[in-house]
Amino acid sequence: MSYQPIENYGIIGNMRTVALVGMNGSIDWYCYPHFDSPSIFGAILDDKKGGRFQISADGDGVRHKQFYWPSTNVLVTRFLLKDGIVELEDFMPAGLPPDSPEYHHVYRRVRCVRGAVSISVACRPAFDYGRQSHETLISTNGVIFKAGNLTLALSTAVPLSDDKQGGVSGEFVLNEGQSQVFILGENSDESAISSPPSERNAEELLRDTVKFWHDWLSACTYHGRWREQVHRSALALKLLTFEPTGAIIAAPTTSLPEVIGGVRNWDYRYTWMRDAAFTVYAFLRLGFRDEAAAFLGWIENYASKHARRNAPSPVMYTINGDNQLPEQTLDHWEGYRGSRPVRIGNAAALQFQEDIYGELMDALYLSNKYVSPTSYDLWVKVRSRLEWICETWQLPDAGIWEMRNRQEHFVFSKVMNWVALDRGIRLADKRALPGDRAKWLRERDRIYEEVMSKGWNEKRKSFTQFYGSDDLDASLLIMPLVFFMAPTDPRMLSTIDAILKSPREGGLVTDSLVRRYPPQPRIDGLPGEEGTFNMCSFWLVEALTRASLADPEKLDQARLLFERVLGYANHLGLYAEQTGPQGEALGNFPQAFTHLALISAAFNLDRMLGSQV
Repeated sequence: MSYQPIENYGIIGNMRTVALVGMNGSIDWYCYPHFDSPSIFGAILDDKKGGRFQISADGDGVRHKQFYWPSTNVLVTRFLLKDGIVELEDFMPAGLPPDSPEYHHVYRRVRCVRGAVSISVACRPAFDYGRQSHETLISTNGVIFKAGNLTLALSTAVPLSDDKQGGVSGEFVLNEGQSQVFILGENSDESAISSPPSERNAEELLRDTVKFWHDWLSACTYHGRWREQVHRSALALKLLTFEPTGAIIAAPTTSLPEVIGGVRNWDYRYTWMRDAAFTVYAFLRLGFRDEAAAFLGWIENYASKHARRNAPSPVMYTINGDNQLPEQTLDHWEGYRGSRPVRIGNAAALQFQEDIYGELMDALYLSNKYVSPTSYDLWVKVRSRLEWICETWQLPDAGIWEMRNRQEHFVFSKVMNWVALDRGIRLADKRALPGDRAKWLRERDRIYEEVMSKGWNEKRKSFTQFYGSDDLDASLLIMPLVFFMAPTDPRMLSTIDAILKSPREGGLVTDSLVRRYPPQPRIDGLPGEEGTFNMCSFWLVEALTRASLADPEKLDQARLLFERVLGYANHLGLYAEQTGPQGEALGNFPQAFTHLALISAAFNLDRMLGSQV
């Protein structure tokens, strides 16, 4: 075995956790029972010791195709051979009662479509990121893996044998029309598997799961030009929601590198507060009010319990609302293609990032407008935070990109402080809520004037990364998106033009792909030069779309850029955090932020194109 390209994976899930399935039929990442639980299969981070569960067709010259059952998160991997065709269907049941045992199972059905094909199966778990040993007990109807308090059962009618390395393997032949089912899940009976999996039950669960996804997606109100891509992004975002609490994670993986062989490897299996506004905005744009309401419910019921008067709010949380995420390294794993260290936890949780209040207030404002009125008790907490912002917005912070080597007066952070006060004022006016409007208005205007005087670089004819810097920053493309300034303002148009130049000319764009900021080691102190940042590419599309009110030609430019960026999705329409120099996926996968930005760009570009008809 060797490492699959990151873009070779698809995901299945149940709004509790996900599994990454490669085009070779191997589950190489699976944390159980939740997104941030220790991994059971982790071959994507250590090909030899990480553990995997592979089902594949054997034969010379086998070709692979992978696709989703239309409008669902049911994944199909097709093996094409000279003498036959086999399909592997992977899914986790969805839409069942929360206490249903099937809810937490992985279903894998392999079936022969044509000819007669030899199939191989290998299942070798590595509990607790490969740190915990386990027992392997083979029975007539499958195998039981026991590790501490966790017992997993692989149920199948296929005979399996011990591979002497903590796993099992087997081979069998499928003739045309035949199939075999494999079910992996927690087992309360640690001694045996009572019966082989039922083909009928598996088929019923598959149909129920397909119906669940069809019914859910039918609520989508987007019917624009890029419906297929928007639907896939919505389905991916739904998989990244944690249904019990309403949280949404940044990505379901950890330590997939931004630089191959480098140290830019982070754990994204948590919820960032700044995701709030973008999550709520994207879901509301598509008509998914329940998901938007659930996320706001997570903020109010889970995250807010850590809010402290006269103290910064935590940057990120676990899916259960805890803010203790100590960062550790798994030194026994080599990392994806030798990219060390492998990290679990995230030390950025301890940073001071003052932009998060803008995203949070924007989310609350949208929720008040489209979901439900803001309660007085919540308003009291909001009002206290707005007062705190008035006293602290002048401080430097670590910024949206979570710099570990510096604190600066980042322009993006100042803009988002402006957003926080602006939305607070609007919210108070909308609901006639009590507050010191005069003070908030005065401080909001002070921020605006300071950004215009200190954030603007007359030499570059652009806003720059922080006060006194000469470096561009793609996060500033969000300024017109959050209504900080008009998209047609000459300063904004000049900033967009500066960013649009190639890196050789001092800009950030190569073809349609956008860097976060100039070559990284000089700015963030970390070795290696990362790829382009997919979210920023979609922000550029939206900024150009809005700027077309001043220059209609920018609308054609926005559409062309959007279509080009869409071409960098993987075969399933999924994006990692970044795109590498050869078009490869880099960073954690799939990334929620990218898909949120895609939805927003598609919505606004389609609307603007519609107004031109």
